[in-house]
Order: sequence, then C-alpha cells, then structure tokens
Amino acid sequence: MNILSKINRLLLFSFLILFSTAFGTLAQEPIRIQIIDPDQSLGIPGVSFRYADVQGISDSDGFIQFQFNSEARLFLRHISYGNWELSPEEILRANQNGVIERSENVFQLSPVSVISLKMTEEKDKKIVLSDQERLHHDAGAILSLNPAVAGIQKGGSFAFDPVMRGFKYDQLNIVINGMQSGNAACPNRMDPPTSQVALNRIKEVEILKGPHALRYGIGLGGTINYIQESPDFSAEAAVYGRLSSLYESNGNVSRNEGRLGLQGRNYDVGILGSWAKGTDYKDGDGNLVPSDFTRGTVGVYGDLKISPKDLLQISINRNFARDVDFPSLNMDLRTDDTWMGSVKHIRTFKGGPLTTWTSSAYFTQVDHLMDNLLRDLDPRMLNASTPAITENWGIRTEGAWNFKSGKLYAGLDHKLEAAEGSRIREILMGPMQGSIFYDNLWQNSQISKTGVFANYTFPIGQTILTTSGRLDLNQAIANDPAEEFLLLHPDSKNTQLNPGLSIGAQRSVGSAFNVGLWVAAVQRSGSLLERFINYLPVGLDPFELVGNPQIKPETNYEMDLVLGYETETLALEATFFSSYLRDYISSVKTDLKPRLPSSPGVRQYVNIEDAFKTGLELAFKQRISRSIQHSIQLAYTYGKDLSIDAALPEIAPFDFRYRIQGQFVEDRLQAGLSLRQVATQNRISEVFGEQKTPGFTLIDADVSYPIGEVLILKTGVQNLLDEAYYEHLSRPIGADKSPLFSPGRNFFLMISYKFP
Repeated sequence: MNILSKINRLLLFSFLILFSTAFGTLAQEPIRIQIIDPDQSLGIPGVSFRYADVQGISDSDGFIQFQFNSEARLFLRHISYGNWELSPEEILRANQNGVIERSENVFQLSPVSVISLKMTEEKDKKIVLSDQERLHHDAGAILSLNPAVAGIQKGGSFAFDPVMRGFKYDQLNIVINGMQSGNAACPNRMDPPTSQVALNRIKEVEILKGPHALRYGIGLGGTINYIQESPDFSAEAAVYGRLSSLYESNGNVSRNEGRLGLQGRNYDVGILGSWAKGTDYKDGDGNLVPSDFTRGTVGVYGDLKISPKDLLQISINRNFARDVDFPSLNMDLRTDDTWMGSVKHIRTFKGGPLTTWTSSAYFTQVDHLMDNLLRDLDPRMLNASTPAITENWGIRTEGAWNFKSGKLYAGLDHKLEAAEGSRIREILMGPMQGSIFYDNLWQNSQISKTGVFANYTFPIGQTILTTSGRLDLNQAIANDPAEEFLLLHPDSKNTQLNPGLSIGAQRSVGSAFNVGLWVAAVQRSGSLLERFINYLPVGLDPFELVGNPQIKPETNYEMDLVLGYETETLALEATFFSSYLRDYISSVKTDLKPRLPSSPGVRQYVNIEDAFKTGLELAFKQRISRSIQHSIQLAYTYGKDLSIDAALPEIAPFDFRYRIQGQFVEDRLQAGLSLRQVATQNRISEVFGEQKTPGFTLIDADVSYPIGEVLILKTGVQNLLDEAYYEHLSRPIGADKSPLFSPGRNFFLMISYKFP
C-alpha cells in the first residue's frame, strides 16, 4: 500500500468519525434553520418542506424545524423560489450556518421547462454538457433539446425558427432577460430572433408554455426567455475566462467561443466572442446538402455596483453572418450584421413592501442582404437581391413588492419595431433584358406597443394563486406604402387594444403529488409580416404573400393542467393543454396577380374564424443508482382549422426522447446514450400543399472527462445509425419539393479551458 493510499484512507476514516459524531448529535437535538433570500436579507415565509415523514411550512420569519435523519433528503417548495432539495451533507452545513439561502425564481407559477446551459455557482466538473450548447452558433437550435419545441428550417445549418404547440413566428415571445428582442430583417426569416442571441453569458433558457407569462409581453403560444448570468463580485480583484472549441466531422464544422473578464468588489466586466464555420454536410445516404455558413459574435459587458443599493448593467454585442446557404429558398444569406445593446438599473429597497425597482432600455438593429448570386443557375434568368434593415428598441420599468401574504410585480413597457427593404430584380434574358425592377417589400412599416402589466402571487390555504394581467396599445403604420398595396388596402395604418389575463393555481397533494391549473385569455395583433409584407413568397408553399394592415387580432383561450409526482429518486410531470382560437391569423389563395411569372399565385393574410389545438408533454426522471440516472420526454400536438374541418399546417409530429447517463471514476467520467423516436406525420394541411413525412429513429452517444481543474474534454457521435431522415417542419427544396435531409453520422470533439 503506497503512502498516498494510506493518506486517503486516513482522511476517509477521519471524515467518517466527524460525520458519525455530527449525526449522533443531530439525532438527539431538533434542527431549526432559517430560509432566507440573500438578495433581500429577509426570511422567506410560506416555504413548504418535506423531510422523511415530516411535512410543514416555514413560519413568518422563514424558520423550519425537524429531527435529523442521516438517510433523508430535505425537499422544499415555494411559489416564488421554486423546488429544490438538500442532501444530508448539505443539511449539516446549513445547520452549522443556521440558514438556507435561496434566490427568487420569478417563473415558478407558469407551465415551464428549463434548459440548463451553465451554472456559474457550480464548480463541480460533472456539469460538462453546458459547454457544448454554449458553443452553438444558433441559439434557436439548442431549443430542440426539449421535444415540446420543434423548428422550421430552410437551411441545413442556420436559422432554427422555433415552433411550440403549433405556434410560430410572432405567436411566440422571444426575449433576452425578459426584455430585449430583435426582428428578422429577412422577410423569409433567415435571421429569426433566436439566431441573434449570443450564448456566451446565457445561464439557462426558460420555455414558458402557454400564454401565461404576461410580464414580458404577449406570447400567444408561449414565451422563450434566454436568461443571462448574474454578476459575480469578489472581495479581491481577479481575472477569469474561458476558451472552448468544438469540431464536427460531418460538414467540417468548427465552433469556437471565449470570454475574458475582470471582477472585484463592485464590478464584473469583460469581453466575449465566438466564431463558427462549416461546409456542406452529407445526409444518411451520403448525398451532399448545401449548408455553408460563417457566423461570429463580439461583445463587451459591465456589471457595476455604483452604490450598496444600486446595480448598473451594460451590454453591447455585434453579431455577423456571411454566405449562408438556404437551399429551400430562392436566395441565400450573403451578409447579416446585428447590433444589440442594453442598459439596466436595479435599485434595492429595505424596510418596506417595495423590494426592488428595475428600469431598462435596449436597442437592436439588423442589416441583412440576401441574393441569388451564389446559385449556379442555367440559364440565369435574373439576378435578384434584397437588402433590408429592421430596428427594435424599447424601455421597461417594473417594481416588486413583498407583502406578508403575497408578492406583486407591476410596471409598464414600450417597444417599437420597424422594417424597410426592397427587392432588386435585374432581368438577364428575354424581351425585358437589361430592365431593373424594385419591389417595395417592407414598405418602411413599423409597429409600436405600449403596455401595462401586473403579476400577483398569494396563498389561499395550501393553494398558491397567481393572477397576471396585461393591456397593450398596438399602433401600426406603413410609412412608404407601395402603389399596388394601396389599391388593395387604401388605409395602411391601424390601432388596436390587446388585453391579456391569466389565472393559475398550484398546490401539493400529500407528500409527493402536486397539481396545477392555469386558464388564460390573451389577444395578439398581427406582426409586421402579416400586416405589411408586399408580394413575396414567405410561407409554407411558393405562393406570394401580401399583408393585411386591418387584420383582426387573434385570441387564444387556453387551459393548462399540470400533474406532478416527486420523490427522492423519481420525478414525473405531465402537462395537458387545450387551446381554442378565435380570428386565428392564416392565409388564403386569391385571384391577385403575382409579381413574378414563376409564382403560382398570391395568398393574403386573413383571419380564420375558429381553430383548435390540444396536446400533452411529459417529463420523467429517475435516479437508478448513485451513479446512473435516466429520463424520458415526449410531446404531441393536435391542431384543427374548425372553419374548414381540416388540419392546421406546420404541426410537428409525436416526439419521444430517452436518455441514460452515468458518472464514473469518482464522478469525473460522464457518459450518456440518447434515443429519439419521431412518428410519421400523417395529419397535414392539403390546402397549403403540405406533405406527409416518415418517422425516424436517432441514437446519440457522448462521453466527457475533466483533465485537472481547468480542462474538459468531450467526444461523441450523433446519428450513430447514419439514418437518412428529415424533420416535418423543414421546408422542401425546389419545385419538385425534394426533402431537406438532416446530417448523417457525425463525430464531434470538444475541449474547454476555464480559469481560475
């Protein structure tokens, strides 16, 4: 036995003696711990806890009391602070300190899924999956980790446009930190808002299902919130950083990202950047799919504690993309340049119900160019290009009040969206050779939204209620309407008032079960695309689309039922939803003459009188042993156009996920195996020319291991069976509607270096 082994055994023996002594002491005396909010230095009343066979609720000062059990875990739940648990070791440490700290989770009372990307407070090297997601060049693509979110894809490697429960585009509210967003400058959404999110500082993504999260705007089908890391101040000045790289064999994809920061007692500042590049990939049959892309980000940030009560946060990012292939469209993305900036001020109060007041402002500008000059056309009938610019800016102010029996958020916000751009067509053949035409696509249109909102959470007995309300004033106008558009719509401006209301209730039933019920009625006005697009094929079929500035707002009456079961080793949650839609925004074929001779016709945006959606989502997770756990997720949505008794278009099929993973070699080696099974989609919309898609099975495998304290290696294979498959929501290629196949077998290798 070598000297190192003897030392390890001695340390283990000493630790066991200390542990047994602590257990013996605690077994004789009850534990009394205060649960506090470290951000407010106040005890948290009303925290439900379960410990062995004991249940209770923290008192008005946040104290709980129980007899220690060396084999039991402590489970805690609160409407504003979420669900969490403590191991016996963590209970020991909390008893020594006398407190359990928990920061507020403001999204607890909505049907929500969380995709964890990074945990800055966690130094355990077991958390290695986060680095791979953060390296992705498209923040929309990581949403596919949850089967409840599908995506419309028009290119092989870029612009994953999320669809949740059959809701898409502006029916979903996409925000960063609950405030900032962007608008696609490309009418074909080569640059959806999700593609503009820089993942370097993103901590997690919250997928708030249904129209219940009204604090951050109206999301008719849900809200997707990218949450940035909180500032990390330190007593002494310190430098920190990260550099990560990943290589994928299929498509010769290289992804890189890094961050360098300086932190001190009153500041946390730094720079960040990313760079990704790829070429054409092979599908499961060995065929090349056009998928060239180049994508990058540079940015600076600063979190400054300007006084003990005041925090100022500043962020500026510039994103760019070059020469991205979109085989499903008539053009490719040539350049896309985006500026995003935000400033936020948080004021903390003590001694009264008002705890914080947060004010923020932001701006986004997207400068986009798409053309067909990269296409090998024979014969080349015309050269076409579309330069376009969108701008998005807003302000927001909100207060938070902690009352004895509830919590209130209330405030107001204002947001302006604007778009301008024209298509340029140069005729190269025929009698019109040499002619140049300009098509005013966006018509210099804009929409302003001014809203007031409130969210109040309070208990009634063992039931926690949440009421959310919002009222938006929506004003839209085309500042440069095209002549042909005015012939169709003489009045190109409109003002609408959109109310929203949601009520939710949640309670524990026994020691392990919980149930939640939410109902909502929410109204949304048409987007810039739905109101003002001027004769451009931007939909599911090749028909040109023309907007309708007078289109009615669509209304969603939705109910969500969530059933949960949770023990020390198992967690199960099932969500059932039902949505009745009035004046649902869609499009119909018309007799209007298209701008291009090759177009089959023109569609116009209209309101469908009645539509219906329903479905379910399920999440299951079980710890099989100390080292092994597995999980199941599934999602299914059914949609119907009640006015014509037909299926709604672009509804993703049944999606099933299974993953088993283990931690070995003193929890340093992590390995996982994933299965994804997608069913055939036979429910299609024939009026939009939608096609049935076959089901498929995917298997992925990965393994990761930390080297030392600062280096992590991860490798794996995606689509292990090399299956030739394509997603139902991927747009087909060309007039013959060839499928846009996804990548075949793909090996990857990732390395991540972090300090300190």
